[in-house]
Amino acid sequence: MLRRGYKPKPWSGAQNCRVSLFLLFFILVLALVLFFLIFHNNSDVENPSLGYELPNNSFDSLVHLHPRKEFRNETDLIWQVPESPKGVLFLAHGCNGRAINFWDKSPECPDCIGLPEERLLVLHGLAQGFAVITISSSQRCWTFGKEMLVVKDIIEWWIGRRKLEKLPLVALGASSGGYFVSVLATSMKFSSIVLMIAEGMFEQMDIKGDYPPTLFVHMPKDLYRQQKIDEYVQVLKDKGIDVGVVECMEFPLLPNTLSDRIPGFDQAFSRKLFDFFQEKGFIDQNGFMKKDGRQIKWKKALEEKKVLLLDKHLVPHIQEELNLAFAYHEMTSVNSDQIFKWFESHMS
Repeated sequence: MLRRGYKPKPWSGAQNCRVSLFLLFFILVLALVLFFLIFHNNSDVENPSLGYELPNNSFDSLVHLHPRKEFRNETDLIWQVPESPKGVLFLAHGCNGRAINFWDKSPECPDCIGLPEERLLVLHGLAQGFAVITISSSQRCWTFGKEMLVVKDIIEWWIGRRKLEKLPLVALGASSGGYFVSVLATSMKFSSIVLMIAEGMFEQMDIKGDYPPTLFVHMPKDLYRQQKIDEYVQVLKDKGIDVGVVECMEFPLLPNTLSDRIPGFDQAFSRKLFDFFQEKGFIDQNGFMKKDGRQIKWKKALEEKKVLLLDKHLVPHIQEELNLAFAYHEMTSVNSDQIFKWFESHMS
């Protein structure tokens, strides 16, 4: 029943119909646009796995490597302190490594090598405000007798000389360096440590409750090491020690991977090497390494090719990236964000 004074509005049904048609048309157009964008993006990448991108490691506008090199206690130490440092980072290399691997060749360090992953760890550290120090082992791998005292003395002497005593001290060691750092942490006060591709020496140590928070960065393809890390994680947790784990997985090589990660590496040559590796069957159709970089005879195959002439100084740089892509046992900077978040979360 209509109320008195009510006047129906003419053509209201037609107006509602026009509004509904307009909304329907708008929705259809929007759906077509979204479909086109999705289809267009997918058509640019034949295989989605090739769209894998490593973290952006460009620090050119943030920090530059200007290290100082010294000789003390019969070994090399190389270091750099940024403006207003907030912490001190000791980096320990693996077997066959040296302090010079972490720094680019420069007038300050003419014999430095600057391996891609080592130098990126240093750059991450400096960009995050850490004073960085690297020390060379006395032998091929780190030892656990006198060398422990030598390194402890060097770090404490250097910290005192640079007046950095009030800053938190952290450490990262890879492979042999990881074992070394795990033991060094029983005699030096680290706010936290990172053991990379190393399970540590915990079976041979009496771990106390004040042992530093420990982050394991490892590659699950190494099944033995993964099992030992799982075991030691529980050992440390039972002692009330904060523990973290970061797993580093394999990734596909792209035509520009080598030129992106190795300073000065020519992009055109990087693409040629990528094509060569595929031609030889070293990588599959998706760019993944079929074997560990140490197991394939890519250098010999390249010499036989004769068309591609490689600077021999770049061989260790390429080797490191091939090992890293396979992800079995290699120094890595790929998870640097997680590593430095770990350090910073335990600095208070």
